[in-house]
Amino acid sequence: MSGLDPIGLQVWNATLCAVADEMQAALVRAAFSVTIKERRDCSTAIFDAHGQMVAQSDSIPVHLGAMPEAVAAVMARGALPGEAWIINDPFRGGTHLPDITIVSPIAVDGTTVAHAVTRAHHADVGGMAPGSMPAGAREIVQEGLIIPPMRLASPSGVDQGLVDLILANSRTPDERRGDLAAQLSAHRLAQTRMDDLALRRGGVHAIAAVMDDILAYAQRRTRAAISALPDGRWTGLECLEGDGVTDDDIVIRVAVTISGDAMTVDFTGSDPAGPGNLNCPIAVTRSAVYFAVRVAIDPDIPASAGAFAPVTIIAPEGSVVNARPPSAVAAGNVEGSSRITDAVMGALSGATDVPAQGQGTMNNLTLGFPGRVYFETLGGGQGASPRGDGPDAVHVTMSNTLNTPVEALEVAMPVRVERYSVRRGSGGTGLHRGGDGVVRRIRLLEDADVSLIAERRRSAPRGLGGGSDGTPGSTRIDDAPVSGKWRGRISAGSVIEQRTPGGGGHGIA
Repeated sequence: MSGLDPIGLQVWNATLCAVADEMQAALVRAAFSVTIKERRDCSTAIFDAHGQMVAQSDSIPVHLGAMPEAVAAVMARGALPGEAWIINDPFRGGTHLPDITIVSPIAVDGTTVAHAVTRAHHADVGGMAPGSMPAGAREIVQEGLIIPPMRLASPSGVDQGLVDLILANSRTPDERRGDLAAQLSAHRLAQTRMDDLALRRGGVHAIAAVMDDILAYAQRRTRAAISALPDGRWTGLECLEGDGVTDDDIVIRVAVTISGDAMTVDFTGSDPAGPGNLNCPIAVTRSAVYFAVRVAIDPDIPASAGAFAPVTIIAPEGSVVNARPPSAVAAGNVEGSSRITDAVMGALSGATDVPAQGQGTMNNLTLGFPGRVYFETLGGGQGASPRGDGPDAVHVTMSNTLNTPVEALEVAMPVRVERYSVRRGSGGTGLHRGGDGVVRRIRLLEDADVSLIAERRRSAPRGLGGGSDGTPGSTRIDDAPVSGKWRGRISAGSVIEQRTPGGGGHGIA
């Protein structure tokens, strides 16, 4: 133990989080793609020498909660200080194939003290459709290049053969080269900052002791917050609206049990993995559960392995929440995770105050042009809470990206944005109003391959405490409605319009 007082512990926690935040800032500044440099679809974190998350940037929940298993997979391969390892395999701690993770052990004075981790969404890693997010994919090999844990760099330099292999499988190789280099730059920065901390704040043993204290503190606070809730068992249920292959509902069932200072989240009874790609690997399911629990108990608890320790997750193997190879999973990361969060928070609403449901989707749009690929997620309405209205036009639950500015999008891609506005009146009513969604209308200036993956097109985000439901979303191409999961090629001059869902209202007006 470090012997720090509470103030000292908070200072150290903020310092390590600042390292993670600076890593993300460096990655964003150096990135080539619109996806990272404008939308900031990337996340960074610091883990301890044993592979436990200690600090994270203020970035993407679905990235961060799934990182521990990727770090464990890399450590199992014997990664050494001075090396950087790459992985995107969703069944070894990845999320979906476009999210490429790099892990680097950090040593100071010859002793491993930490692991730096970056995860960034790469706009194309191959597969059957531009953007590697193909609606209707039936198996993971259709979604892109699968990278098991592999050494990307060593003290002698980058493995150019591995880089060439990755670039050869992308429709946008120059952009991939730049974004990978940006990730590696964040790792070099992490090494510099940890060297500096060791020099100024007591050396490697002080850092290790402080990390142990942060983890213990987060666990104590989490257990105390759970203990303040009533013991009991509550259930939740959500239905995915088809998966691009079948239009049938795919059911997610969850039971949350609180006993003393521990919580069990059990998905027994959920449907088997579907034929399409809304399935979730276990790392994504864990990420969604951890996010929902943090929201429900105390979001100010340091997000770390300590905060997750009191939560046990049961997810039957082969189910939609614990898919196994060769299941397709690209949309499980974005849409499946959102609906898992809704299910868990719905169950927790029986034990504590939580917000009404937000939009429950990321409204994914992928555009493929010759030599250029664009991917975006769109914000919508957040659910109202007992404390106030839900905000309009924001990313909710498992996404925390920015929007792409119209000017940046029109410079980077052959499109014209004809409308981008708040979808007034789409939030549910109540004592507190649900947030409104958005309307985004894009005209193509060249022929394009298009993939659309969205939820909440036929089911509304639910209100809570007597508040009314939000308005479901809709997707249109040339003013004709299309399903939430659609893929095809459309001509220059065509218009894609998404109207995103509003959040549920809260309370009786």
